[in-house]
Amino acid sequence: MRVVIASDTEGMPLKNTIKGTLVQDGHEVVDLSETPAADFIDSATAVAHDLMEHEDSLGFAFDAYGVGSYMAATRVKGMVAANISDERSAYMTREHNNARMICMGPNVVGTEVAKKIAREFLAADYAGGRHQIRVDMLNKMA
Repeated sequence: MRVVIASDTEGMPLKNTIKGTLVQDGHEVVDLSETPAADFIDSATAVAHDLMEHEDSLGFAFDAYGVGSYMAATRVKGMVAANISDERSAYMTREHNNARMICMGPNVVGTEVAKKIAREFLAADYAGGRHQIRVDMLNKMA
């Protein structure tokens, strides 16, 4: 799967760890911040815009806590993103909410949990069906 990632300065160590994990797992990783973005708004919106252009891709944005990236990403029309700190929520937000992007940060999650979050998110498929009503509602709001 094509996975797009980016980070600001504080998220870089976690981004690089997840990048290595994703490459090891066989994913095509597009790193939009080989050097850290000046601000999490830049890195998060870069991922969100890329995902909007590539419907079959998923992504991750990293900053200190993940919440800043989440707020920035959800300002991009049509982007469903989630600020996640556990693997079950990562799986469920993909399956039920059709989230395309996870935001997280090293000041909230450690590397092992972050790896599990990434893997669970990418393992899930959007279920559609009754969940589409909520996704449609979210898309109308943006």
